[in-house]
Amino acid sequence: MRSLWWSSLPGRVLITTAVSTLAVLGLAGYILLEMAAGGIVDAKRQAAVNEAVGVHAFMQQQLRAPESRSVAVSEALNRLADQAGAQTTQYMMVIQAPTSTLVSRGITAESVPADLVETVTARDGLFISPTSVRWTDPEVGDEPGLAIGTTLVTAGGDRVPVFYVFPMTSELQVLQVLQSAVAATFVLLALAIGLIVYLVTWQVVSPVRRASVTALRLASGQLDERMKVKGSDELASLAESMNQMAEELQARIRQLESLSAVQRQFVSDVSHELRTPLTTIKMAADMLYESRDDLGPSARRTVELMWFEIERFDVLLADLLEISRFDAGAAVLALDDHDLAAIVADEIEAHRPLAERQGIEIRLRRTTEDATAEIDARRVRRILRNLLSNAIEHGRGRPVDVTVAADEDTVAVTVRDHGVGFEAEQSAQVFDRFWRADPSRTRVVGGSGLGLAISLEDAKLHRGWLSAWGRPGRGAQFRLTLPRSRDHKVLASPLPVVPVDDQGSRR
Repeated sequence: MRSLWWSSLPGRVLITTAVSTLAVLGLAGYILLEMAAGGIVDAKRQAAVNEAVGVHAFMQQQLRAPESRSVAVSEALNRLADQAGAQTTQYMMVIQAPTSTLVSRGITAESVPADLVETVTARDGLFISPTSVRWTDPEVGDEPGLAIGTTLVTAGGDRVPVFYVFPMTSELQVLQVLQSAVAATFVLLALAIGLIVYLVTWQVVSPVRRASVTALRLASGQLDERMKVKGSDELASLAESMNQMAEELQARIRQLESLSAVQRQFVSDVSHELRTPLTTIKMAADMLYESRDDLGPSARRTVELMWFEIERFDVLLADLLEISRFDAGAAVLALDDHDLAAIVADEIEAHRPLAERQGIEIRLRRTTEDATAEIDARRVRRILRNLLSNAIEHGRGRPVDVTVAADEDTVAVTVRDHGVGFEAEQSAQVFDRFWRADPSRTRVVGGSGLGLAISLEDAKLHRGWLSAWGRPGRGAQFRLTLPRSRDHKVLASPLPVVPVDDQGSRR
């Protein structure tokens, strides 16, 4: 629900405005109806009291008239009720005569509340109470009204409770009409405000949406994309700022691309130009190295150091040429079906003499029989050479474990040493060019400092992974994962990047 809420700015604005507007309109309608109902009830109450006072005075006057003294009280009250009822239809009467209860036609005596009857019977005065008017017709439902109670005093001094019942039929109809009008107004205003909010939101959000689309196109490399500037308001300023940013970005990227191209060309040219004199120097160094036994101790040592450094420089130059091909996008794969396990075994045998000189045992473990994949054997061998030489270099004389595994879509190999290791946050830095965990440390095996960087590029060229794990004093493990086919995509590896023998240790 949260993700749906934050997925649309127009939706949030529309819902927020609609809810708040409906709440305000609902509150305003409620207050209006309450005030209208209160005013109507107060007016009805005042009119009912005035009417009741006037009728009561008339009835009291008639009841005390000389001609009424010779008539029975019940008959006189009945006559008064008929006279008063004939004058208006705004109220009905309930008179509790000494011998019977007189009730106007159409209502029942239960229309007078019991507590009002008790109050009028016990006390003198005029009392008013809300009531529910009950009609004698069972098909007519009860409706609200007002009951006003007082007493009539007969010629003999007896108190007779009399009640005037005022139905609020017309007032109820007025309130119903008012409620319908308020409800209809509420719905119309809600629809109108929703439409207005939508139009306003569309005017604001559309330029922002166009700016977002333009930014995405710029990010995808379409640096010629620009926004249309309309008017001179804030949105126009946004469009102008976006266009200016795009122009600056385009100029800066072109500048960087030019500098990068010059740098790549410079490295490539220098590497190629150095190849010819280096070949001549290497040939001369090889001849001196082969005849070093005929030289004195000092000269022989000088020749050996020169030959070693020239060999190292030759490797560095070859790696620089390879890096320049990656940077220029000229590296291509020569794919064919090969058994990764066989390639790994061959490279281990090639590195075994070097490992034995360092007192290191290389152990190979295969977890599957079929490790065939469509790979470039030359590049994969180069990756394995770099991983094995690094493991021997930093292994501290401890065994190096190599594991080969495969699943339906991928093949993988891990090279695990138990040497110096590196910090966890350096797992990505180990693939940087010329990066060294300890710059003061002298290499035993030698190398150009570009081996892991080239290995990573070779793995990416295969659309595979090359991952690293390491901890100080607990060694390191590198994992190469390649797809079995060029059409496959590496989604998971059959081998973990964290060594099995270290998974229970503190990370």
